[in-house]
Amino acid sequence: MKVVVVGATGNVGTSVVEALAADPAVTEVVGVARRTPSSWQPDKTRFEAAGVRSPEVAQHLQGADAVVLLTWAFQPTHRPLDTWDINVLGSMNTLEAAADAGVTTVVYTSSLAAYSPAPGRHVDESWPSHSMPTAA
Repeated sequence: MKVVVVGATGNVGTSVVEALAADPAVTEVVGVARRTPSSWQPDKTRFEAAGVRSPEVAQHLQGADAVVLLTWAFQPTHRPLDTWDINVLGSMNTLEAAADAGVTTVVYTSSLAAYSPAPGRHVDESWPSHSMPTAA
């Protein structure tokens, strides 16, 4: 099984790549990131440089059985259009490329809470999911 991890060099991405590389069912891991690592090279893994908004993302998804989408940007908070560009448009670009490539499994993570503000820290699945109106 070939798995592509988009956002492979981030905090979560590095752990996902390591776990996939150790899984006997996974034959190939493609780590996609804006900057590829210079010395870190897990087994069965190759790294490709591409941003989520670039057309190059599509070529790295060809032949993938699964895509794990882990990219997000929190900063710069004072430039919400920049974070929107990566978080929303970049995710859309990657998801559309995965669909075009015939990828049948996508794992997606979000950097923002989906739930509306709540009086406490814990809510259940029935809580409204309108996020934060000021979050890009």
